[in-house]
Amino acid sequence: MRHLITLKYIDAVARAGSIRKAADKMSITSTALNRRVLAMEEDLGVSIFERIPNGVRLSTAGELLIKHIRAQLSDIERIQTQIADLKGVRRGHIKIASGQAAMTELLPELLTDYRHQYPAVTFEVMVCNRHDSEKLLADYSADIAIVFETVKHVHFHSLIDIPQQPHVVCSAAHELSGLDTIRLSQCLDFPLALPTPNNGLRLMLDRVVHKNGGILSPSIQSDNYDFLNRCLCDNNTLSFQLPIAMPSDRASLQDKGLCAIPIDRRDVPAGYLSVGQLRGRTLPVAAARFIDTLANVLETRFGSA
Repeated sequence: MRHLITLKYIDAVARAGSIRKAADKMSITSTALNRRVLAMEEDLGVSIFERIPNGVRLSTAGELLIKHIRAQLSDIERIQTQIADLKGVRRGHIKIASGQAAMTELLPELLTDYRHQYPAVTFEVMVCNRHDSEKLLADYSADIAIVFETVKHVHFHSLIDIPQQPHVVCSAAHELSGLDTIRLSQCLDFPLALPTPNNGLRLMLDRVVHKNGGILSPSIQSDNYDFLNRCLCDNNTLSFQLPIAMPSDRASLQDKGLCAIPIDRRDVPAGYLSVGQLRGRTLPVAAARFIDTLANVLETRFGSA
């Protein structure tokens, strides 16, 4: 809608922190974009941006304005998808912020199936830690967040919570591979390939070990679960993963020469994977319908809390 273009320009500048970078992204000259900003500031009677040596940043008034702009743009997107539905067209753009665990198996499979059913729906998926994903909800950069052990800020509205029992993943040739469950203490004498401390699973493990007077000393740290799995080929290293990050068909793990063993609940209880949105926000139709699909898949595979 043409009357919203200036709002989109202001939002682009705020996100880029630079008029030049925003102009490149929006396919407009920086001079023309600067005129748009100045015209808006003149209409409001205040400066939206503070000019700094390496770009711009929002003023206090600009912080207030940008919240209004993003809410307006979100509402327009929701109305557009509702109108499209009246025409019988399932369309929309869904923005998802997710931790690495859901990126490995769940989301690629789910998005592929969903787009076969609704090919006009597009997706933007951002890999984030649990703090940043909730920030992306707050500034409308994401519609949905998928977070393990969420911080649950006041603005985070949890729609579904799915229990996830941490597992040890190791080579099928590892001496612990034949166990049905594993005690955490059994793992600490082996080299560990772990997620970084910002990861919800790592935070859970750190808390348990610290509580017992120990400390986790990983040999390898990464938030890429595929990479961590590849580090298990020496038949000695152990890693930790959530069920959501593992293939639903465990034969796929076996084909890779790996096995997964649940950690004894006496040592590490189940944590929770939360699917949430910004509290008080009415999501676009496409995003709301996708959440329903996501919830059904998660409940079918793991049950809900």
